[in-house]
Amino acid sequence: MLGVLMFNFLLMIFVSGWDLIQVGMFILCFLVLLNLNHDFFFFGGGYGMGLDSLSFLLVGLSVWVTMMMIYASYSVKKLSVHYKSFLLVNLFLLFILVLTFCSTDFFMFYVSFESSLVPMFILILGWGYQPERIQAGVYMLFYTLFASLPLLVSLLSLYKMGGTLKMGLMLGVGDLSGVNMLWYFCTMIAFMVKLPLYLFHLWLPKAHVEAPVAGSMVLAGVLLKLGGYGFIRVVSLFSSVNKVFGWLWVSMGVLGGVVVSLMCLRQVDVKSLVAYSSVAHMGMVLGGLVLSGNWGLSGAVVVMVGHGLCSSGLFCLANIVYERLGSRSLMVGKGLLGFMPNLGLMWFLLCAGNMAAPPTINLLGEISLITSIVSWSKVGVLSVAGLSFFSAAYTLYMYSLSQHGVFVSSLYSCCSGKVGEYFVLLMHIIPLNVVIIRGSMVVSVFY
Repeated sequence: MLGVLMFNFLLMIFVSGWDLIQVGMFILCFLVLLNLNHDFFFFGGGYGMGLDSLSFLLVGLSVWVTMMMIYASYSVKKLSVHYKSFLLVNLFLLFILVLTFCSTDFFMFYVSFESSLVPMFILILGWGYQPERIQAGVYMLFYTLFASLPLLVSLLSLYKMGGTLKMGLMLGVGDLSGVNMLWYFCTMIAFMVKLPLYLFHLWLPKAHVEAPVAGSMVLAGVLLKLGGYGFIRVVSLFSSVNKVFGWLWVSMGVLGGVVVSLMCLRQVDVKSLVAYSSVAHMGMVLGGLVLSGNWGLSGAVVVMVGHGLCSSGLFCLANIVYERLGSRSLMVGKGLLGFMPNLGLMWFLLCAGNMAAPPTINLLGEISLITSIVSWSKVGVLSVAGLSFFSAAYTLYMYSLSQHGVFVSSLYSCCSGKVGEYFVLLMHIIPLNVVIIRGSMVVSVFY
């Protein structure tokens, strides 16, 4: 992985050439995906870094989404809005994300986990749309920082108890005691905010709505996965306590997902609707992670990867419409099927992915998650059924309201789509629908 980091660092030197960075990111994607068929449980070790199957999937997703967000943000170059700084911030964010997923030490993981806030904050403040972006950036910063400081104290206390912070050497550090319960909640809440869990999610819609298209794509595509990844790495340290309090997180995740789904049905802003749908999807992911069975963990990872591609593509589509119409409102952006017919298929395929319709990889993940939650509690059938039903309801609401109807009379013509935009959308849609052919490769992460 040191090679990927060095290649990324080399690209930072050439930020003056937008086309060169685009080609460089494409080559980096190719180099990362060359390692896809490795047969090792752990590889690429050295300098406190290493990869297993879980890390590799998320590193690949990070590089892929970063490449797409640079391609989708060509308007920054066209309008010359400090595009060199924009590329530098995006590449620095990718550097931090790769470092986070490759860390084999919990302290290194914590530092890089928190460092991802800085470039994201700069993206929102520097290239956001409305004046409210300052409030959105501050919300995101302080929500995450306040929740993460107890995590630092928890890691330091675990270091004092176990004498190490190396992943794999810390198992069985403590037992079920009052102190351990305290550290458990201090650790978990940091990841719940990042995931985000319902009740800790208020920063997310604001950050999504005010962020530029690149910020929204990387926030939904990768940064929300940091919470799930951290949870998988840490929950094994508190397995006994997690068995006692698992019902709390599963209930908050699944029931909260139903409540957020109902909130989605009254949104008129496309970006806000997709942002809230992320909270609903992550609620079910949390249920699978907390139960820690093979079905739950593998299903959660599959949904995280599928959601990263699907929601990133939907934010890209929302930005394409925003650039044409000057509004993200579903009331203004009606009748897009007659106005931009070539993008109708893209809308349909990404909306199908958002509701976990076949043949998307989200279907595979949700089947695993539903099996895991229902086998844990038969009462969970009601919540999971509500979550699945309303997930389809708000996605159909978004698709039908945006594509059908009579478009606003002030609109008369526009470009239906450029080659670069089709490329970006297809690079989201193709993996989302094709990876299910080799679904065993993704599902077998925890077997």
